[in-house]
Amino acid sequence: MESLAERRMQVVRDHMALECVHDWDAVIATFDHPRYEMYGSGAVFDGEAAVRGYFAASRTPFPDQGNEIIAIAHAGDTVLVEFWLTGTHLGPLRLGERTVEPTGKPFRIRMAASFEFPPGGDRIICERPYYDQFAVLRALELA
Repeated sequence: MESLAERRMQVVRDHMALECVHDWDAVIATFDHPRYEMYGSGAVFDGEAAVRGYFAASRTPFPDQGNEIIAIAHAGDTVLVEFWLTGTHLGPLRLGERTVEPTGKPFRIRMAASFEFPPGGDRIICERPYYDQFAVLRALELA
């Protein structure tokens, strides 16, 4: 029988894989309450409508955005993941008041994220990606 820690880590693996194939209904189903707290920009997307909006906005400039897990661990009510975020700038990218047209350039940046779970539960209540918000721009030679 799988332990709670093993189930939680599998939910995170599934969640991340589903993001890569844009199966947004299935991604939403991995949450008890959909919420992203972006530790780079400070943006918070709380609730299903806001999270789906985040998915649409982030995949417009990078429709092939993917991730490759480097390491995953469980502690308390948290699953921690280190991963490579990858993608190609294939759509318009909004940077404040300006829009940058597609450059066709790829990026690959190292990130980490915590996935929070309710006590005893195995569905996510918050994902917190930790990243340098300018790393993608540097990789695309835009900063």
